[in-house]
Amino acid sequence: MPLLRQGGLYLAFGVLQLVLDWLLFVAFTASGMPAAPANLGSRTSAALLGFWLNGRYTFADGAGSRLGWSRFVRFWLLWLAMTAISTVLVALVETHLGLHWAWLAKPVVEAGLAVANFFLLRHLVYR
Repeated sequence: MPLLRQGGLYLAFGVLQLVLDWLLFVAFTASGMPAAPANLGSRTSAALLGFWLNGRYTFADGAGSRLGWSRFVRFWLLWLAMTAISTVLVALVETHLGLHWAWLAKPVVEAGLAVANFFLLRHLVYR
């Protein structure tokens, strides 16, 4: 049952992060910021929320939360890799198809990365 509980919380918190990430990305790019730095800014904001929520609730055990500096470092290393992939994909869409297509592609890219990220967080970060 832990996997189902973790999966459910991860999904709920992930939707919240995705909405925050997307709204900030659209706001940043609509105000003239290029897609790559906008993606970095929006993902950073959502990641801080996600680290806290997932460490405090999703991957917590009976002893309490799974936060702390060592987990924070592992989280950010994983975040850097996922952000590089996300930024390249969103920037490519913006370059080749335009800003409005990048707005539509952003949630698709992030949802795809979230699947791999769940297992990586579970086994590498919050273990």
